[in-house]
Amino acid sequence: MKKSKYIRVWLRKTGRFLWEHLRWVRYLNPLRLLSRLDRYIVAKFIGTYIYSIILIISIAIVFDVNENLSKFSTYGAPLKAIVFDYYANFLPYFANLFSPLFVFIAVIFFTSKLAGNSEIIAMLAAGVSFRRLMRPYLLSAALIALVNYYLGAYIIPKGNIVRQDFEAKYKNNDKITSASNVQLMVGPGIIAYIQQYDDNTKTGYGFSLDKFEKKKLVSHMTASVIRYDTISDDRFHWKAQNYKIRTLKGLREDIKSGSVIDTLIHMEPMDLVFSKGQQETLTSDELRQYISKQTERGSSNVVQYEVEYYKRIATSFASFILTIIGASLSSKKRKGGMGVSLGIGLGLSFSYILLQTISSTFAINADTPPLLAAWIPNILYAIIAYYCYRQAPN
Repeated sequence: MKKSKYIRVWLRKTGRFLWEHLRWVRYLNPLRLLSRLDRYIVAKFIGTYIYSIILIISIAIVFDVNENLSKFSTYGAPLKAIVFDYYANFLPYFANLFSPLFVFIAVIFFTSKLAGNSEIIAMLAAGVSFRRLMRPYLLSAALIALVNYYLGAYIIPKGNIVRQDFEAKYKNNDKITSASNVQLMVGPGIIAYIQQYDDNTKTGYGFSLDKFEKKKLVSHMTASVIRYDTISDDRFHWKAQNYKIRTLKGLREDIKSGSVIDTLIHMEPMDLVFSKGQQETLTSDELRQYISKQTERGSSNVVQYEVEYYKRIATSFASFILTIIGASLSSKKRKGGMGVSLGIGLGLSFSYILLQTISSTFAINADTPPLLAAWIPNILYAIIAYYCYRQAPN
């Protein structure tokens, strides 16, 4: 009994000491800046957003299973691969792709319900301006935007690799695994050529490597077979078989040949074979490095990678724009309920996704700057958001 008494006294004194001397710690808590109204709207927003994702994704799974079940059975896809390789990576990809739609639906749904219950009217009558009311909305949109960008830039691309491999094997069966007559610049004045390349074995045939200095050929290397070293800890390691190296020094020529040589060439298998949707399998850091490398080489096959890189950033900002539009449209109490607001909201959200697809296509096929193509939907809908905000009740 004495021991427990001493413990209680010690805890009481310790708590009093911490309260008196560490009172400043309370100011580090960001939740203290949120009022009860803010927490109420944030909880409604995030909860409805998650609920809409679960509801629509469940419907999407049903349609996808119904459409692809025959293909899965035809190609003999095992159940474990269908669940963990395909759908476990398909769901995050689909949810992140249509996140602006889910944000819009969530805002329209719960704000219309608040307006229908006269809660918005009560807030405005209590002296809360519509501008102040938008603060928890934008805070929720910021949280969603950060999560979506992190998932789309670093997590989902890794899952897309597994998903696309599954689709190529059990669904579409059209993955490109070979290339012929590939020529690319792997360094300043260094040109590589591969007559035939097989991505399954990471092997190229009929290889040559030319090095130029001041537009003069100074080195010429040939090899009958070149194979990428997949077990090496470093990148760009290749093994050349039956090689011959000619080094030109004025009128002299040195020739070196052998059976096998390890060499460092700044190219990778992904530089040789391009498959559909390959840009979706790269993280944002990898995309930036790839774009820089391909631009230095003068490659024309870089626009779709630039569009993907900028689209990930632009899509995150779309959460703010569509949140403002949705809250402005649905904050008025209407006699017909949320039907009108929901119809307008769905029309705007689908048109946003359609415009985003069209602008990306124009960037790839019509020489539109990728940065402008990615931001055109946001620019146009930011104007609509400003108009809707000005028409909102105050």
